[in-house]
Amino acid sequence: MGTENCSSGAEFLLLGLTDARELRAFLFVLFLLICGVTVLGNLGMIALIQVSSGLHTPMYFFLSHLSFVDFCCSMTIVPKMLSNIISEDKTISFLGCMVQFYLFGTCAITEVFLLAVMAYDRFVAIYKPLLYVVTMSRQLCVELVSCCYFCGMVCSLIHLCLALQIQFYRSNVINHFFCDLPPLLSLACSDVTMNELVIYTVATSNEIFTIVIILTSYLFILITILRMRSAQGRRKAFSTCASHFTAIAVLHGTILFMYCQPSSGNSMDTDKVAMVIYTIVIPMLNPLIYSLRNKDVKEALKKVWRSKLPFEKLFS
Repeated sequence: MGTENCSSGAEFLLLGLTDARELRAFLFVLFLLICGVTVLGNLGMIALIQVSSGLHTPMYFFLSHLSFVDFCCSMTIVPKMLSNIISEDKTISFLGCMVQFYLFGTCAITEVFLLAVMAYDRFVAIYKPLLYVVTMSRQLCVELVSCCYFCGMVCSLIHLCLALQIQFYRSNVINHFFCDLPPLLSLACSDVTMNELVIYTVATSNEIFTIVIILTSYLFILITILRMRSAQGRRKAFSTCASHFTAIAVLHGTILFMYCQPSSGNSMDTDKVAMVIYTIVIPMLNPLIYSLRNKDVKEALKKVWRSKLPFEKLFS
């Protein structure tokens, strides 16, 4: 392809969700509220787990890291998105674009592996309850979480290094609300077949690997639950796993829709809606799903509310 109409990407223009001016105020308020709920929900979940001794278990250790990753993902995307909604200047520097993409990719991939680790944790807790504390030791939990972050950073770094090889772009206008890689690749003047192949390969490999772990874990969990003689025990086990499985279904459904297709036939508007769910709605829903459907979290929240423990610590 010739480079006569190509230029280096010194900066990019993010078009956002829509051009309709009449929707700006509504979208700004909507996403500001979602951002507020996301921040309060995830940071609140982390704080609650830290101050509640009853939640100092492997399950909630992993949940606190899931909340941290969701918080980081939201803060990577939403502030710039809100700024672009109300501002006429929708530009983002090349460096800012690359940093935003890298941080988003790291958070997204880390979350996928974290959910798989959480499925394994539930498997051990229900399938081998007497050995749970020994098997899921503090050291193992830290190692598993560290592996999740490492995989997220490395996979995202691979995509970033390939993206940095692109020197010229047909346009600096990105038809998206943040710097995601597929819309950026569509502007490249050079051949990006390798980039697209790596995206598909990495995303599909991660999905297959984590889904196999999740499905295997839940298969054994289901078998164990059905063998329980106590109806109350079955209900408690189902309740414990239901919130986790709900979060898994929403997240992986969106990933499969967005990234695990060799060539997407979806319209850009459809992709934007899917990415809003993935990057903005899911980080808000996760703490709500785990708190509203989790008896331990609700009990811990009641105790903290009655004792005013965080406020006493804050002002002591």
